[in-house]
Amino acid sequence: MQTVEHLLLAIALLLLLSVLGSKASGRLGVPALLVFLALGMLAGSEGIGGIEFDDARIAQWLGVVTLAFILFAGGLETEWHFVRRSVWPAVSLSTIGVVVTAGIVAVFGFRFLHLTLAEGFLLGAIVSATDAAAVFSILRSAGVRLNNDVAATLELESGSNDPTAVFLTTACVQVLTHGDTTPALLVLHFLREMSLGAICGIGAGFAAVWLLNRVHLEFEGLYPVLTIAVVMLTYSVTDLIGGNGFLAVYLAGIVMGNRNFIQRRSLTRFHDGLAWLLQIAMFLTLGLLVFPSRLVPVASVSAILTAVLMFVARPVAVFLSLAFSRLSLRERTVIAWVGLRGAVPIVLATFPLLAGVPNSGMIFNIVFFVVLASVAVQGTTIAPVARWLHADVPKSADHSQAVASLPPRSESSLVTLALGPESPAAGRRVVELQGWPRDALILVLYRGADFFVPHGATELRPGDRLIVLANRATIERLHDIVDPAPSVE
Repeated sequence: MQTVEHLLLAIALLLLLSVLGSKASGRLGVPALLVFLALGMLAGSEGIGGIEFDDARIAQWLGVVTLAFILFAGGLETEWHFVRRSVWPAVSLSTIGVVVTAGIVAVFGFRFLHLTLAEGFLLGAIVSATDAAAVFSILRSAGVRLNNDVAATLELESGSNDPTAVFLTTACVQVLTHGDTTPALLVLHFLREMSLGAICGIGAGFAAVWLLNRVHLEFEGLYPVLTIAVVMLTYSVTDLIGGNGFLAVYLAGIVMGNRNFIQRRSLTRFHDGLAWLLQIAMFLTLGLLVFPSRLVPVASVSAILTAVLMFVARPVAVFLSLAFSRLSLRERTVIAWVGLRGAVPIVLATFPLLAGVPNSGMIFNIVFFVVLASVAVQGTTIAPVARWLHADVPKSADHSQAVASLPPRSESSLVTLALGPESPAAGRRVVELQGWPRDALILVLYRGADFFVPHGATELRPGDRLIVLANRATIERLHDIVDPAPSVE
């Protein structure tokens, strides 16, 4: 008999292994979600864990909640001035691109899987959603940065194509189970759903900023509780009145992320951490839900479908959607290749499963296989393809020592600290620097041709240069910590 303690132990071990696995995944160049899914499969009834779980309804519920908070967290970190030039290309990809992808997959399903066209279109709608978050995590671990136009287009596409994929999936399920929906009604329903989602999301974002700046809570720990309520309220109310809740929470996050409000930095970090926690829980649950033995019968056709998605459906969808954009051929090719599939298609595959749609079990297994194959192939090749197509940002050779000046009467000063080969700080993390003054703030770390804002876990290396804002009285102490002068005997 399993007790609460056994359940807590299993959850703790899975979370710990997931976090440690995400560290290893970055070094291997594969998305962390592959590690999370693999751990869930290993812990399942056909794995070494032996955990029996086959409740698709719980998995769907967790997936919907997780997706709402992931989209909100993504919106909070979206800089409007960075992405606004890419709005129309991203919208085109998330609408025309999704429909084109679903249509090509529908033909494949009709021809090779003996599905009806409606069932094939359902399969296409499910696998149409991409996971740009996984793409960016892979690129960061490989030290590759996409140029602004490509990065902004992918970032906006990932937030806006999920609502479209959800709509198409639910619409296909409605057609297959009731059959009383016409294409004209579907178009009108889509326009209404997206319009209401946009209105509710933008309104909720401005309302949340107004509330946060005026509520003046006595305890800081209540602010995250308030924003959690905002996310749940925005999604649920929008969905209840017939709008798209996922689009609403994403736009609410964008509005809030580009406005000033109390506890903005801490709340952004909180929701990033919450999104990771829910994401890990969702991936593990989806891994538990699948039975590896059921993937074997669909392996060959799923592998072919993955190839069709990578080399036919996604490229055709991208080049048609971006036919009138200012993106170059190389940039469009990169966007076509980084159409990585994540957990959203697996969550969407539970919709027909719960609705009792014919062939829904086979569709679920095919989708799971496609996601695994997409992650394994595209996830390990994104960085070299971006470099090969010269879509990455070239590293600047100009690193001036000049820094902004402070008012003459200021008690603080900006200082550059260089770590020599024998620096006692080399090999230590920032948080491990002994005697570091609490009022000394590291603003920028220059490392070779790169520069970035370090955090507590950043490991310092010989040759690093730190730009530090510190009280003038403590500057000498900083030199002693980073690179003390040799003693004279």
